[in-house]
Amino acid sequence: MEYEWKPDEQGLKQILQLLKESQSPDTTTQRAVQQKLEQLNRYPDFNNYLIFVLTKLKSEDEPTRSLSGLILKNNVKAHFYNFPNGVTDFIKSECLNNIGDSSPLIRATVGILITTVASKGELQNWPELLPKLCSLLDSEDYNTCEGAFGALQKICEDSAEILDSDVLDRPLNIMIPKFLQFFKHRSPKIRSHAVACVNQFIISRTQALMLHIDSFIENLFALAGDEEPEVRKNVCRALVMLLEVRMDRLLPHMISIVDYMLQRTQDQDENVALEACEFWLTLADQPICKDVLCRHLTKLIPVLINGMKYAEIDIILLKGDVEEDEAIPDSEQDIRPRFYRSRTVAQQHEEDGTEDGNDDDSDLDDDDDTLSDWNLRKCSAAALDVLANVFHDELLPHILPLLKELLFHPEWAVKESGILVLGAIAEGCMQGMIPYLPELIPHLIQCLSNKKALVRSITCWTLSRYAHWVVSQPPDTYLKPLMTELLKCILDTNKRVQEAACSAFATLEEEACTELVPYLAYILDTLVFAFSKYQHKNLLILYDAIGTLADSVGHHLNKPEYIQMLMPPLIQKWNILKDEDKDLFPLLECLSSVATALQSGFLPYCEPVYQRCVNLVQKTLAQAMLHNAQPDQYEAPDKDFMIVALDLLSGLAEGLGGNIEQLVACSNTLTLMYQCMQDKMPEVRQSSFALLGDLTKACFQHVKPCIADFMPILGTNLNPEFISVCNNATWAIGEISIQMGTEMQPYIPMVLHQLVEIINRPNTPKTLLENTAITIGRLGYVCPQEVAPVLQQFIRPWCTSLRNIRDNEEKDSAFRGICTMISVNPSGVVQDFIFFCDAVASWISPKDDLRDMFCKILHGFKNQVGDENWRRFSDQFPLPLKERLAAYYGV
Repeated sequence: MEYEWKPDEQGLKQILQLLKESQSPDTTTQRAVQQKLEQLNRYPDFNNYLIFVLTKLKSEDEPTRSLSGLILKNNVKAHFYNFPNGVTDFIKSECLNNIGDSSPLIRATVGILITTVASKGELQNWPELLPKLCSLLDSEDYNTCEGAFGALQKICEDSAEILDSDVLDRPLNIMIPKFLQFFKHRSPKIRSHAVACVNQFIISRTQALMLHIDSFIENLFALAGDEEPEVRKNVCRALVMLLEVRMDRLLPHMISIVDYMLQRTQDQDENVALEACEFWLTLADQPICKDVLCRHLTKLIPVLINGMKYAEIDIILLKGDVEEDEAIPDSEQDIRPRFYRSRTVAQQHEEDGTEDGNDDDSDLDDDDDTLSDWNLRKCSAAALDVLANVFHDELLPHILPLLKELLFHPEWAVKESGILVLGAIAEGCMQGMIPYLPELIPHLIQCLSNKKALVRSITCWTLSRYAHWVVSQPPDTYLKPLMTELLKCILDTNKRVQEAACSAFATLEEEACTELVPYLAYILDTLVFAFSKYQHKNLLILYDAIGTLADSVGHHLNKPEYIQMLMPPLIQKWNILKDEDKDLFPLLECLSSVATALQSGFLPYCEPVYQRCVNLVQKTLAQAMLHNAQPDQYEAPDKDFMIVALDLLSGLAEGLGGNIEQLVACSNTLTLMYQCMQDKMPEVRQSSFALLGDLTKACFQHVKPCIADFMPILGTNLNPEFISVCNNATWAIGEISIQMGTEMQPYIPMVLHQLVEIINRPNTPKTLLENTAITIGRLGYVCPQEVAPVLQQFIRPWCTSLRNIRDNEEKDSAFRGICTMISVNPSGVVQDFIFFCDAVASWISPKDDLRDMFCKILHGFKNQVGDENWRRFSDQFPLPLKERLAAYYGV
């Protein structure tokens, strides 16, 4: 029987009044409306009124009716499981009866409502929904057909997985062939819905679609020249996804697809052009990219370069004609949320002396991030970047002739795009660009004083992409002039230029490291002056530039005059910020780098900083406990506060060493750390293990009493699913074993098996392998009897993972461990002895007693096998290894 429900006149009036008020721009009114809505939600039939206004009250204006539907949608999201049956049934039947409303706005709202109910697990409990919508597609009435398709498209987007499962008896077997029939419909809107529906099932390689893949592709080709931009956009999107999942089916048509995509990348409609441009990004990831594109570069490169110019509308939105805006405060939505990356402990390498994992500066979104985040300009630049990484210098003959014209063009927007091109190809074409750099870099440095702010800002970014080369030349040639001009840009009157210059300077700092020491006073002068000048958003980037400077020059920063310049403005900001202000994140990160660099120079500032970090951790843990106990009463805390605070404590421990002992003694740091080590959130555990390792090094006397509690937790976190957690736990175990010595023995069974498993896992990241090897070595150093028996299980990956890291304390103790284990269990190394020889040869200058240990093992092995066998064995060595062992160890 149909559910009969009639609204009460008074109630209806009240709700209409409320809907009208909620459209008011006044925030006080808005807040009152929110409270009223919350109260009304206690009445079971409030939702009936909402659906009634949406579907039956045709006398009301459409925005009000639609709003009523959207409030109902939010209620479905929040409280659906508490709706009485009658209400649910009324909503469902009203939706289906009004899917063909004559107003596009109301149809769309009903569609949104349907998919929201469906995604609440109701696809199973609403068996008539899909058959009904599919049958409405055949309606003669355009509105009904379009409304049903709109709803189906939303359901396909929201519930793709369950549609393709046995739960619903595989409705896609019927739906997909049905959608394909509508690719040729006379209405462009319907054609567009049809393609969009099928597109939802490409990436998941849905069986029902794969059965009809050829007819799908054929139908797509038929729509290639559709006059409706929305259809062309969906066709391009489909081809981009098919490139990833069904390359085999596209290959026979590849030449015509590339030609088509070239045309579409130049489509009059920017949304179509953007979808098409994604094709080149996706193709670049495919092994066949080179073969497919090499013949088309002559056409493709100019199209991409052309797409890299700012569109008229972009310049207006970017206020490209406003040159000076430094005095205008930032609005809150200008400031992107920052995602904090917690601390990972890594080894230094021979070739570069930097920690790996810093290669994230190559992303091309440094220029105009206030625009809708992704646009044709960025996509074209990203495509050129990835293609440069596929074709390398083969691209240059197609680019260089165009570049010359662009870089010296009188129109600023054209010149600007040329500078962006130069930055985009920096990584992939670096080798081929080198001959031109002595001429280009000075030209770019000149562009830093161009009168257009957008030219200055992109030039900052492009120069940062060539920083590695600049630093490799004599400092006076390019580094000094570049640094001088970048520092001027840091104090530019335009905020976008300030931001770009600050980011570029941070990259330059990472590359130049101690090369910057002679200019420190000048650099600090500029950065400190920027403090007084910057608005909110750029301040956050300035913190990063200061932190990177500290990381790059290290203890050279520890001079009274530098400390005097740098610390007062940082501490002043630190004092102004409240505990719940997210600006603390970048400031704490910055202070962590500064504390590590200044070492004892940070002592005068450390106590209040230490206390506040401990308080932040304590507050966050307390808030989390309240939330876990009563989730309705208390909000979940933002754990980033705790993570950043733990990392700054690590920075203090690393910088101050033994000087931190008093602060640890007078606080409950270890209790808090014990709780953090067991937190559900991996990043919290990651940072707490880093802190554990740093405190172990700085003041083990306070850590030692807790070892029995800590070790089992460390053991359970040796899970490579969470790479960084596992890495830091591994490193901490190594540090603890050095301090514990033979007392480490009872804990070896908790960790050894996992460590051996990790070092033998394929595809383990380099940093984790190195830390695992070091920790195994250290465990063997303090407890050789316990570890040596399994030597054979890890010796080979152990040797290969440590041959590339720099000589340092950690490497030293690890190799002492391996030598000790070999003397306990020599047979464990026999099969892989060549790897051991290679690892020994990787040492530049081992300490004398370690070198003696190496000698003893090498000569012992040689004497054991006899000269003849040794010669046969050492003939397999690569020449450099042979020479090195002979020169250093006389074997």
